[in-house]
Amino acid sequence: LSDDNFATIIQAVVNGRNVYRNIKNAILFLLSGNMAAILAVLYTSLAGLPVPFAPVHLLFINLLTDSLPAIALGVEPHSKAVMEQRPRPMSESILTKPYLLSIATEGVSIGVMTMAAFLIGYTSQNAALASTMAFGTLCMSRLVHGFNCKDDKPVIFTKRFFNNKYLIGAFVLGMILITSVLMIPGLHGMFKVVTLSLKQLMTVYGLALLNEIFEREIETENGIEKRNGKTDQGADRIYGIIDRLSVEI
Repeated sequence: LSDDNFATIIQAVVNGRNVYRNIKNAILFLLSGNMAAILAVLYTSLAGLPVPFAPVHLLFINLLTDSLPAIALGVEPHSKAVMEQRPRPMSESILTKPYLLSIATEGVSIGVMTMAAFLIGYTSQNAALASTMAFGTLCMSRLVHGFNCKDDKPVIFTKRFFNNKYLIGAFVLGMILITSVLMIPGLHGMFKVVTLSLKQLMTVYGLALLNEIFEREIETENGIEKRNGKTDQGADRIYGIIDRLSVEI
């Protein structure tokens, strides 16, 4: 309206949709990750197993593996692909049924991998090792999960995997910190963990990466449309006409 240019209105819509998408992606990341931790604690309580996380573990998770990737997802680079989505109703809640299903699916997936690590450590040695492996797996799974929250489609092996330097930085920093906590003896007393062997560390990493594949397989199998809904071909044609008009104007 200020510059009497129709293309400005289109760009404003693109920016608004991207901001809304980034907010939803960050919320998805936080809620699904927290759900995983709750399910892990609930499972051990019902099964009569030792508590999987010490208070300092939860503090570490909330300050680092929660905050950094969530902030990075909030500044995900904008994409014109958002214009391929149908307009959402003004009355639509941010917590739609497909969105909540995504949160549940991804939360259960991370929780399953976390408890798998806990049970591996508990059956092979003791509760201290089980807690350490569960803590490491939950942290690593959430760091990897940040990339899963970038888009509805897998971004691994695509250019979009590297387009957010802040998310890459959050992942690298988080991985360095959690590996240091697990492997440096001087930090073990502070963070209530025990030293992992190379095999146990690789198990933690492997379960975190397997979680990414597991999430995608479940969502593909059940046809879950995450976050943004299905593409509307009619809307595609309209936006194509708008783009052409903006060029002519």
